[in-house]
Amino acid sequence: MAKVDDNTRSEISKSFPVPAKECRAEITVSNSRFIAIAAPAFTVEEARHFIQRIRMEFPDATHHVPAYLIGHGSTIIEHCHDDGEPSGTAGKPILSVLKGSGIGNIVVVVVRYFGGTKLGSGGLVKAYQHAVKAVLADLPFAIQVKACELECVVGYTDYQNSQRLIERYDGSIIAENFAERVSLQIQIPLSNKPDFERSLRDLTSGTAIIHTLKPEVFVLRPA
Repeated sequence: MAKVDDNTRSEISKSFPVPAKECRAEITVSNSRFIAIAAPAFTVEEARHFIQRIRMEFPDATHHVPAYLIGHGSTIIEHCHDDGEPSGTAGKPILSVLKGSGIGNIVVVVVRYFGGTKLGSGGLVKAYQHAVKAVLADLPFAIQVKACELECVVGYTDYQNSQRLIERYDGSIIAENFAERVSLQIQIPLSNKPDFERSLRDLTSGTAIIHTLKPEVFVLRPA
């Protein structure tokens, strides 16, 4: 799993890493195959749908052990299940690895094909943890940033400079409407909102009109 560099630590205290896409990894332990599949999940319903999809993809597997974290930090919904393995040997070990990874909004299913050799409780714990660590090692991630959605109305003479200002404050333009004036619908990190609004008013000599359309949204940015 890629590491977050020091320059983004302060921003990640307000945002956090999430899986950028689905990822898979496989290990073999005493002839048993452990296939770990990780994916982003932003709601419990998405996580449950993913778990069911993996069960349907591997219908002949011995076990399908799920775990997920929805949210991040102290505001999370967490779940795990042993799916027929001895109690505490599969779901909880997977969940502990996820919680220690620093990633949020993630669902993992470890699919096991029994190879004929019993691993014992300790062996199962290690095998499931190693499988999850293997998939996290290859997992690409994005940063989930807390942002807001604004409508900014500016004159045509300020349009290009406004575009550059939005970019400077790490914002993105969602839509543009050219009428009597230019209306820009944008998303911008919530932490940058006060300084951006002040700078836009300075740039336009106070003529810019700014409306908050959505006070809080989450957007994904490349890590």
